[in-house]
Parts: sequence; structure tokens; C-alpha cells
Amino acid sequence: MKRYYTDGSASPNPGPGGYAVVHDGRPIALGSEDGETTNIRMEGRALIAALTLAGDAPCEIYTDSEFWINVITKWAPTWQANGWRKKGGAIKNLDLVQQVVSLYQSAEATLVWVRGHVGDEGNELADEWANKARTGARL
Repeated sequence: MKRYYTDGSASPNPGPGGYAVVHDGRPIALGSEDGETTNIRMEGRALIAALTLAGDAPCEIYTDSEFWINVITKWAPTWQANGWRKKGGAIKNLDLVQQVVSLYQSAEATLVWVRGHVGDEGNELADEWANKARTGARL
């Protein structure tokens, strides 16, 4: 089973951003958005990239974004059932939410939360490469 590590970066937040997916100790996807973006959007982009790379193969995706794990596994099913609406108003980053949820629903992926910046090698590499992507690095 493949194991992916994902991370996103924006500095300042909001500001220029980048994301990375790491597999077997090396980056396999790097990217960014034009203009200002946020850490949250870049974390979402990283998960989208990992799910796209995984296709329908079983995999584990490690992320330090508890927010995105909650969006995908807890909140989005209700939002989707309610026509992509929530009680508190508009869903932020709806474009990414819908894309990542669609990919996750057709994937055989397990999302695994990992505490960020505490020495987990895969997480540290994903963070390093997300920052490099933010400053223009590409594969």
C-alpha cells in the first residue's frame, strides 16, 4: 500500500502558497496557486494531488491538517446532503471542498492525522517541499 505525506504552505498567510506530496522520501507533486492564497487552500490542494495520484489504489495519506480531515470525514457529508450549504453561511473554499470530497468518495484512501513539526520524517519533508513550491520549485 502506498503512503503519501501532504502539506501546504502560505507565507504570509494569506500570501504566496505552495503544496507538496511526498512518497518514498521524495516529492512527487508540487504546486501553487496564482496570487494570494492561504495555508488551508494549500493543504486542500495537497490532498487533492495525493488522491489524484492514488487513483483507485488503496493508500494512506498522512496530513497535519486536522481541519481537512474533519471537512472530508465529518462536515462535508452533511453539507453535501444539504445542497452544499451549512447553517452558519457560505462554505469557504467550496471549490476545493467539492473536489476533494468527490475524489475521496471514489478512493480507497485512509486519512491519517500526524502532528506537524515534531520530527515525523515524511511530514517534515512534505513541509520542506511545500515551502519550496511556495517559492517556485517544481518537479
